Amino acid sequence: MLPNVLPYTEADHVPVLADEVQELLAVRPGETVVDATFGAGGHARLLAEDLGGRGKLVAVDRDPGAKAYFDRLKAQAGVDVRFLRGDFAVVLTQLAANEVKADAILLDLGISSMQVDRPERGFSYATDAPLDMRMDPSSETTAAEIVNTRDERELVTIFRRYGEERFAAPIARAIVRRRAETPFTRTGELVDVIKLAIPTPARFGEGHPAKRVFQALRIAVNDELGQLEAALPAALEMLRPGGRLAVISFHSLEDRIVKRFFAEQAKGCTCPPEFPVCVCGKEPTLRVLTRKPVRPGARETDANPRAASARLRAAVKA
Repeated sequence: MLPNVLPYTEADHVPVLADEVQELLAVRPGETVVDATFGAGGHARLLAEDLGGRGKLVAVDRDPGAKAYFDRLKAQAGVDVRFLRGDFAVVLTQLAANEVKADAILLDLGISSMQVDRPERGFSYATDAPLDMRMDPSSETTAAEIVNTRDERELVTIFRRYGEERFAAPIARAIVRRRAETPFTRTGELVDVIKLAIPTPARFGEGHPAKRVFQALRIAVNDELGQLEAALPAALEMLRPGGRLAVISFHSLEDRIVKRFFAEQAKGCTCPPEFPVCVCGKEPTLRVLTRKPVRPGARETDANPRAASARLRAAVKA
């Protein structure tokens, strides 16, 4: 079981692209802000300050460990704050169904420092730990369950689709062969099999050889892409006219989903060009604020290397 209160470290509270998020969300006193991926509260703390003592902040996270960080924020926020535990897609959908409105919503996707830095969670390929990877420890599916029970073809699909792993087939084959003798229980066991399954030259030069497989398993365990696809329309529904939505992604799979959603919602008439007048009546529902994704500068990546792959997109409700 995880402890209810997690040790405090400054690294837990380094928000990525913090200045850019504040600028694009442009939170004003009296507004309602939703941080749908609260984590350790780094962004939420800054957004609460922008409320200037008036307004409401709703924090959402499926990791029970986030509650300890929220309690610290609540004691200092100076505004009305509320914590909702659950998958952000589910919570946002429920809030939208109950006609809860917001002026600014933030989605900071992927894994948080408070998760990856704790070996017992099993997210890291750098430390031997239980093969878990659940963001919500009460969820049923673990990384061990996937590598021990899914057939070879499904493993190949997971590694290719979610990790863009070019050696997905030999890695899946090696996993199936190894688990026939002994089931996987530790991250170190999986790392060893991955290293042996890929050609020797590929083990060097493109980061850790297990990086893509671990990413793929984490996404599959937590249904991260499905969550994002469900959360975006719910967030749009929640926004008041003029409300802002900002999304930080950390790999191309997430960023493509966000880019496509923003582009579709920013379109107006979809009638064929030969039509003399519009008959579809479609109006844009979003105005995109970021023509290209905003990336961190050299100063930020030097201070926080984990920010290097971050991409921020934002839009305002029409």
